[in-house]
Amino acid sequence: MEAIPRKQWLRDSIALVIVEFTGVAGLFIADVYHHIFFSKTPYLFLLGWISLRLRGLRWKDVGFARPKNWASAFGIAVAAGIVMELFELFVSQPLLARWIGKMPDLSDFADVVGNPKLLLIYLLLVWTLGALGEEVVYRGYLMNRVAGLFCNARTGWAVSLVVVSVAFGCAHLDQGSTGMVENIWNGLLLGGLYLACGRNLAVPVIAHAFTDTIDFVLIYMGKYPGMR
Repeated sequence: MEAIPRKQWLRDSIALVIVEFTGVAGLFIADVYHHIFFSKTPYLFLLGWISLRLRGLRWKDVGFARPKNWASAFGIAVAAGIVMELFELFVSQPLLARWIGKMPDLSDFADVVGNPKLLLIYLLLVWTLGALGEEVVYRGYLMNRVAGLFCNARTGWAVSLVVVSVAFGCAHLDQGSTGMVENIWNGLLLGGLYLACGRNLAVPVIAHAFTDTIDFVLIYMGKYPGMR
């Protein structure tokens, strides 16, 4: 009987999945207790990179690739970003604030108000660590890893969308319960975009960056709801 290649064996290894998810959980717990420097996204990216390497895969295999049509992808992403932002500002956030009793805690960004240099720094982080990093990690690596437990069946992708979106929301626990629930919803929308675009990350990355850019511009202008 022919031996199974090591990388193929690792692709099907439940033990490797358990080790990876334990690592993900450990990073989340460490972040809650403030043991993570700056952001856990680079650590999750490193974990994802190691996982892909061990299994003989590339980031391209989880959607980090050029879209077939950049103009179309950019147009869809901007339109999606505008819809997401309008929904957040005028529907979901007011309803959540009324239900939970408080707005998202964005006090960490209070120094951005009226500070153009700090605004530019945060916009750079938004497009790199925030949009690109988080989409590659959550939609690219984690959604594919969870769906793989179900052999990438349609049910598996549905479960993956929900589970990873909840994890994405919990990753924003520092924004309070309102911010956490709001980001669960954003995770569902971004994950839905990822699946609708044939599991290509270009559209959710741009949409994510676009919405966060609007948020920080509003914060800078002192116009973001709840910011003083």
